[in-house]
Amino acid sequence: MIHSKTLLKAFSTIGLILILGAGISAYAGVFGHTMRWKEEVLLHDGSKIIAERSYTLGEYPSIDSRERKSLDETVTFTIPGSNTKITWKTDFKDSEPEPNSLNLLVLDVIKSVPYIAAYPAGIIAHNKWGSPNPPYVFFKYDGKMWQRISLEEFPAELVKTNVIVGRPPTALLKPFYTANDVEKQNYDIHTVEYKSIIRTPLEHWTPRASDRMIRTGDGGWLGIGWFSDQPSLESCLKKCAREKVSPQDCPCNTLFKGK
Repeated sequence: MIHSKTLLKAFSTIGLILILGAGISAYAGVFGHTMRWKEEVLLHDGSKIIAERSYTLGEYPSIDSRERKSLDETVTFTIPGSNTKITWKTDFKDSEPEPNSLNLLVLDVIKSVPYIAAYPAGIIAHNKWGSPNPPYVFFKYDGKMWQRISLEEFPAELVKTNVIVGRPPTALLKPFYTANDVEKQNYDIHTVEYKSIIRTPLEHWTPRASDRMIRTGDGGWLGIGWFSDQPSLESCLKKCAREKVSPQDCPCNTLFKGK
């Protein structure tokens, strides 16, 4: 017969193992609908920082999907030589009216000032950010918050993508990625604009007219074709009115100019 003290000791050991295991998975892996990891970020001057990244995950887009939808991403890091912790966050909800849905490309620090380069993830996001060409959105941390800056304001020495673009496959997620691991994760990226920052407009990136999206009053989006296919300016304006498209967003006067 096993003594009660022996059982108590065994249960205590198992409980400790479970607690430790939960603590590890809560940071490095998928915990509930959140995935987290740390990665080493190689800065332009050869130094490195550690970025903590996490994604909130939603439902599966379809029955055969292997990955859940990304709802938002948070990146946290510490400015070198200080104890100042900085956070950058973006969400991926097309229903939100404000510009969002950005994928991180570059995270760097120059003279204790953090900079970020990202690209809009999808046509709707591209429209929200004003259809930038080259297709990037740049930020500078001013000591209190992230401020969007122009391409000309983004330091010229920040060129190469130095973070994992998007997120690793959930099933293969590791707790920590070295700078070499980051390169390996990005190895299959064949879009040159996502491997390094290009500073001249890209002819092939200019959105086609058929790709343009129009914001509707209920928070949704309609393709430009819904308006350009109308038989007349009057019909187009009525379409804008039905969809509660704001006057500044309604494309009818431009589409039917001279007709």
